This record gives sequence, C-alpha cells and structure tokens, in this order.
Amino acid sequence: MQHHIKELSAHESVALFRALGSSTRARIIELLAERELNIGELSLALGLTQPSVTKHIQILEEAGIVVSDYIAAPQGTQKRCRCVFERLLVDLAPKVPVLDGFAETEVPVGMYTDVDVRPTCGLATKEKFIGLVDAPVSFFLPERSQAEILWSAGGWVQYAFPNTIPVNCHIKSIELVMELGSEAPGYNNQYPSDITVWVNEVEVGTWTSPGDFGGSRGQLNPSWYPDNMNQWGVLKTWLVDGEGGYIDGFQISDVKIDSLNILPWAPTKVRIGVKPDAKNQGGFTLYGRSFGNYQLGLIFRVRHETEEQEAKTKPKRKSKAVDSK
Repeated sequence: MQHHIKELSAHESVALFRALGSSTRARIIELLAERELNIGELSLALGLTQPSVTKHIQILEEAGIVVSDYIAAPQGTQKRCRCVFERLLVDLAPKVPVLDGFAETEVPVGMYTDVDVRPTCGLATKEKFIGLVDAPVSFFLPERSQAEILWSAGGWVQYAFPNTIPVNCHIKSIELVMELGSEAPGYNNQYPSDITVWVNEVEVGTWTSPGDFGGSRGQLNPSWYPDNMNQWGVLKTWLVDGEGGYIDGFQISDVKIDSLNILPWAPTKVRIGVKPDAKNQGGFTLYGRSFGNYQLGLIFRVRHETEEQEAKTKPKRKSKAVDSK
C-alpha cells in the first residue's frame, strides 16, 4: 500500500482533531496503517460490534484519513478500508495577510448617479455642448452619459463605482484619480476653490485648486471647443488607507479605510464638490478622456489582500507530526 504525507494548517484540521479524539479510532488508524481490513476484521480485532466500527469509520472518512471500497465477497460485498496517509503534518503557524493586488474601474465624467449644480455650469461631449450652457437641467438630459467635461460654480456631482473583488478580501486602501480645477466664468488662472471628496458620505479631504485654467489649449480638447473657456486641470490623487487620508501623498485627514464601509460586491459612492461653508467658493471642473491634458476619466482603485498561509518557502514554526504508525 502506498502512503502519502499531507500538510494542514491548524484551521483546516478541526475535523482531523475531532477524528483523532478517540482511542478506538486511533487504534483503527494503527491497524489500517499496517494493511487493508474490512469491517468484520476490524470488529474482531477491536472486540466491537460491526455497527460500532462502521460509525467510527464514517468519522475517519469525513476527516479524510480513511477511504473505503466495496468489493465482491463470497457472500455479497464487503467494505474494505485503508489508511490514506502515512503521516499528517499540522502547521500551527497563524495565517498571515498576503497582498493580492488591486481592482481598477474607470468611469466617464458623464456617468454620475446624482448631481447638484449651479450656474455657471455645463457639460459637453467630444462633439458638442449638451443642452444649454448655464442651464442645470442640461445635466439630466440622456446625452449626459457621453459627457467628457463638466463644470459647475458650486454644488456637487456623485458617482457609483462597482466593487467586484472577492468577498473574502480585506480592503487595504482606495485611490481616486482625476483631472480637475476650479470653475470661473470663462476662465481665471487665479480663482481658488476648496474641492472636497466624500466616499460613502464620509468626508475624506479637501484640495484647494489654484484656479480655473486657460489661456493655452488643453492638449486633448476638440477643435470646436472655444478658446475662452476652461482648458485643462491638475491631475490629483486622493488616497485612504489604514493610517489616514492623503492627496498626492500628503496627509490631509485622519479618516481611515475601515470607516468608509467599502464592501465587496457593493457600489462605492464618491461625491466631488464644494461645501456650502467652504472659504473658497470657486466651483469645480472635471475633465474626461477628450478634454484637458490627461486621457482618463475618473479612476477608482481598490487595493486588497487575502488571508493565506505563510509561504512554504518560509521556515516552519511549531509543526507537529501525527504519525499513523
């Protein structure tokens, strides 16, 4: 009979420990480690009834220690049992988190789920303005899903990012990347605005945009887009991890990732806007793939980790061998 060695972590060994918690089952393992036996032979060796032996075998089978086959016998069939492993190794080292990667979603600036804007405001596709400029109702026209730029003198715009990472993952951090600036009539390079980001209604932090930039055309702007309007923005990254909230690597709040209630297979709501009591009421402009200087929409990244055993290349700690012989 060929024997094998199996290595288990402690959390995987509950059924194994339960199966071994009986002197009778330990004796069965010893007998089967020597050779295959049927239920009748085990019954004689142990001095137990066959139904009692059958019950013990079932527990060992559920733990994966013993397997049985039904073979022909002179009188019907017999159940022959054998031990699967020669040795079981149980690693008592705890599971450790292993960085697994990140999921990234890009949403066009026109794919908002809710909005509260005020003039001066507007939005446009790469071919034309949508509706009328400075008319908030234009933000509710069906064409808004194709918008590649939008601007508002105040209020906010909200997006929902799908989160399809595995349910057994622990979220380490999130990043939100966008090109944005202030919103002034026409443009004004010295027009500050305090632009805030919220995630699932939790305020992450505020960046003060220096101005609504123009005077030179954005590299991606379509030819029809007027020269006397906002042309380009600044690429900014909001990040939240286990230590706090950051903008471009500089900490701006004590908000931690666990407070954002980001869940697998649930949308994450991101709001961008200017608070009513902000010192600099300069509005906001969001640039998409066809406007400004950066060919991107709004990018949302979720970095996550999964619980796994320590790599087998690491030294073993506190391992115990359960020998079937």
